Amino acid sequence: MVTVALTPLGVTILGLLCERTMHPYEMYQLADARRGRVVKIRPGSLYHTVSRLEGEGLVRTTGTDRAGNRPERTMYEVTDAGREALVHRVSDMLATPVPEYPQFPLALAEAHNVDAPTVVELLRERLDHLTREIDELDTAAALACSTEIPRIFLLGNEFLVTVARAEHEWLSALVADIDSGALPWLSPELVERLTHSRRIPSGSAKD
Repeated sequence: MVTVALTPLGVTILGLLCERTMHPYEMYQLADARRGRVVKIRPGSLYHTVSRLEGEGLVRTTGTDRAGNRPERTMYEVTDAGREALVHRVSDMLATPVPEYPQFPLALAEAHNVDAPTVVELLRERLDHLTREIDELDTAAALACSTEIPRIFLLGNEFLVTVARAEHEWLSALVADIDSGALPWLSPELVERLTHSRRIPSGSAKD
């Protein structure tokens, strides 16, 4: 069993090389087109990751390629160990939820420390960002469709837009509840009531 730790970019590179032999620049172009919203992709990081994967025996060079007047580019292919590592890592990620502790749920849990009007304003700002993100994902999906990229390569983007739409719907309802007062905000009176409700009645403690 292969136990090499794979980064998200490493998973992406191995996945691309399982399709065919490529040079790093082609990997970057394809990864950016298919995975740009799923994993952070920068040319320098990609070249570094390819080198690391080669050192771990997960990919290997197959020679060089030259197209027109362009400089020669080193070609890479995935090894059997690389395929095994990819299948093991992807299978684990698909089946096993991992607590990631994102910042936004923590911010929501502590939002009562900020006054309600400000929270409403900030969440409306977040909703604007989400709207733009959804539009960008929809545009990317339309472009992928027009260029006939198979849907199987775009499932990550489909998940992201589904989550973004669900978050937008939930946040819109939350903002309405806070703004209308349907969700009582933290006040000195509410704090006192909560504190009082947790007090142990006199004489109830046992020796």
